[in-house]
Amino acid sequence: MTFTSDEMMAVAAARRLTDDNVCFVGIGLPSVAANLARRTHAPRCVLVYESGTIGAKPTKLPLSIGDGELAETADAVVSVPEMFAYWLQAGRIDVGFLGAAQIDRHANLNSTVIGDYAKPKVRLPGGGGAPEIATSVADVFVMLRQTRRAFVERLDFKTSRGDRVRVVVTDLGILEPRDGELTLVRVHPGVSVDEVRAATGWELAVADDVGVTEPPTAVELEALRALETRGRE
Repeated sequence: MTFTSDEMMAVAAARRLTDDNVCFVGIGLPSVAANLARRTHAPRCVLVYESGTIGAKPTKLPLSIGDGELAETADAVVSVPEMFAYWLQAGRIDVGFLGAAQIDRHANLNSTVIGDYAKPKVRLPGGGGAPEIATSVADVFVMLRQTRRAFVERLDFKTSRGDRVRVVVTDLGILEPRDGELTLVRVHPGVSVDEVRAATGWELAVADDVGVTEPPTAVELEALRALETRGRE
């Protein structure tokens, strides 16, 4: 079966989740990946959204963290302050998905500004809950399309620390921290190591045993596309 690079990203990230995870989910590709995991191999994975919904089980991809179906299908709904103070900062959520505008070789993230902070070229949406997620969950999973503009030698601003980043899933491959530096461990089908290097703004470390990601199965693609189709109804 044919598949897109975004579908490969979602599937690769989804495979990282298990039935034992309590996962802080963002909108976009992280939500796709988390809901795909729950619909395939990890049905008991607990999805938590920043709006305060715990154990959300949406039948379609939510449009925002305020999507009504998240609350309607959740096991519980709490206030945002309680979500952060009692659930996140208390260590009750073990996996958090993050995205960003920039990432460096140490997996630090920027979602604040491009350019000088006082006179930026672009002012981004900001950190939101990302700094708290990055320092409170056990494992951070990053999903980010790989380009030299995003994978930079030096961040314009450090929004979130990369200490707890365990994996970076891109449209080209999978990177994991080794000896404090992001290292290419897998390329997606049809992608070469040289292509990944060319899309990286620093001299990328490559594992000696770099492999190829298993392509999405028919079951994974069917579940993923069903989520997306219901979201357009």
